[in-house]
Amino acid sequence: MKIERYVMFIGVLIVVLSMTMATQYATTRATYSFAIAHPSDSDIRFVGSDNSSGDNMRVFRVANGTTTKYATIELGDWMPNSRKNYTAAFAIVNEEQFKVNITHINITGTNNSYVTVWLHGDRDADYNGETSSCVKVLSGGTPLYSSSNVVWTLGAGNGNANNMNGTALSTPWDSTSNVRYSLDDTINAVNETNDFVWVGVSIDIPSDAITQAATGTIYINFKSSTVA
Repeated sequence: MKIERYVMFIGVLIVVLSMTMATQYATTRATYSFAIAHPSDSDIRFVGSDNSSGDNMRVFRVANGTTTKYATIELGDWMPNSRKNYTAAFAIVNEEQFKVNITHINITGTNNSYVTVWLHGDRDADYNGETSSCVKVLSGGTPLYSSSNVVWTLGAGNGNANNMNGTALSTPWDSTSNVRYSLDDTINAVNETNDFVWVGVSIDIPSDAITQAATGTIYINFKSSTVA
C-alpha cells in the first residue's frame, strides 16, 4: 500500500511540471495606415507668408522634387552690423481634432547665435516685447523653454489644408515656393483658441561677423493629450 502511494505521487508531480514548463505561441494581426504628406498638408502643417529678400520667394519653401519634400526657410544675405525681422516667416497650423501644445524651440548649426524666434498672433506686427500674444522662444540661439513647458497652445483644427482658423482664412497654393501660404491680416491668432500661430524670425548680425554662409536646423517641439 505504501508503494502504490509513492508511485501515484511521482506521477502527479510529472504532470504538474509538464504544465508549468509548457510554452504557448499565438499570433494576432491588425492592419495600419498612415500617409507621408507634404509639409503644407500634414496634420501639423507649415504655411508660408513673408517673401525672402534673397529671391522674392517665400521664406518658407519646399524643394519641388519627386522624392525630396523637406521644408526649409531662406532668410537672405545680410551684412555685418544689421538686423532683419521676418514677422511672418511661416505659420504653424494644427489640423488635428484636438489641441496641440508647442513646448519649446531649439536650434543647431553655424552662427545660430544670430537667430531669435518668436511665436505671436499678429502676422504683420513687429515685436514690442513679450505679451500674452507674443512669446520669445529662442534668444540668440539659446532656447528659453524646455520640454516641461507649454509656450503656445494651438486650438483644434478641422482637418482641411485649404484653410486655417476654421474656414475663415484660406491657404492657397504657391507653385513657385511649392507651399501653401496666407497673407491675411484680418484675424489674429489667440493662444489656446485659434488653430494657428505665426513664427517670427529675427537675424541680428554683429559688426565683427565673418562673411560666410550660415546653415542649421530649427526644431519645433509639440506635445498633446486626448481625453475620452
